[in-house]
Amino acid sequence: MQYRTLGRTGVQVSSLALGAMNFGRIGRTTQEEATAIVDAALEGGVNVIDTADAYSAGESEEMVGKAVAGRRDDIVLATKAYLPMGDERNHRGGSRRWLVTALDDSLRRLGVDHVDLYQVHRWDPATSDEETLSALTDLRRAGKIRYFGSSTFPAYRIVQAQWAAREHHLGRYVTEQPGYSILQRGIETHVLPVAEEYGLGVLAWSPLASGWLSGAIREGREVTTSRSAFMPQRFDTAVPANRAKLDAVERLARVADEAGLTMIQLALGFVTAHPAVTSALIGPRTLDHLHAQLAAADTVLPADVLDAVDTIVAPGTDLAAHEKNDTPPSLLDPALRRR
Repeated sequence: MQYRTLGRTGVQVSSLALGAMNFGRIGRTTQEEATAIVDAALEGGVNVIDTADAYSAGESEEMVGKAVAGRRDDIVLATKAYLPMGDERNHRGGSRRWLVTALDDSLRRLGVDHVDLYQVHRWDPATSDEETLSALTDLRRAGKIRYFGSSTFPAYRIVQAQWAAREHHLGRYVTEQPGYSILQRGIETHVLPVAEEYGLGVLAWSPLASGWLSGAIREGREVTTSRSAFMPQRFDTAVPANRAKLDAVERLARVADEAGLTMIQLALGFVTAHPAVTSALIGPRTLDHLHAQLAAADTVLPADVLDAVDTIVAPGTDLAAHEKNDTPPSLLDPALRRR
């Protein structure tokens, strides 16, 4: 396992981090299975575990808490808030009112008195940067969080938040957690350069592109991944964007074969090769998935392999731009583009 410094915090983190989204009902993972995955990940050198309150409505946090009991101090523990937690209209977002409550709820579920990294799961257009950063700064001063970061923010919002922190003399986001894979390279255009400019640690989620780069999805095979069961539209090869992804996967598979790599090694090695990326978040649903992903921990792709990837999916290109979560609102709502 390789280790890198998380932004400018001085904290050393593994180049592969364990994402716990599949713990609980989303991945149909039991507590026993989740604990076994955590055990194996830690044994393999992983020292970061990332979850969120919204993952299986808090069940993921509860499972992580039980799995890390007794060894909390050896783990960089991260969670998130913002996404809806129930039908109550104020149980979501980036307001002080909600973040204070949401963190207390997360700490209770995790069974800890603090988290190392608390992340705002999405940018909240209804809440000012000053409001959110002020709440996070106070939570840090209270000792309930050590650092705070953003997740899936557009580049211009990352910049705006950094300036707001400076203007109002508040703590700043020290990390960003964007989606990034060979098939979704759009963040190379703006987000990653901005992260480097401001010294942010980057924890990249979905490096296997929801299973497209796992080796399980190939031409002529029935798609049977767990993600395809509840997001079938993202795997329907009659959809042009999905067809483009499948064509790219076939070409990438040949590159991997010629380099003596698995598709997982190619995919994770690509993400961790970018100088702005600190860690790639892996989200195994089973122990077999975890072991296949840990096998990529020390993969360093040579220049010729990275060049070959660039010819298949050009730098800065998203093959499925409509699937992104950081698209500026004006691109989604025509009313915001017209006087």
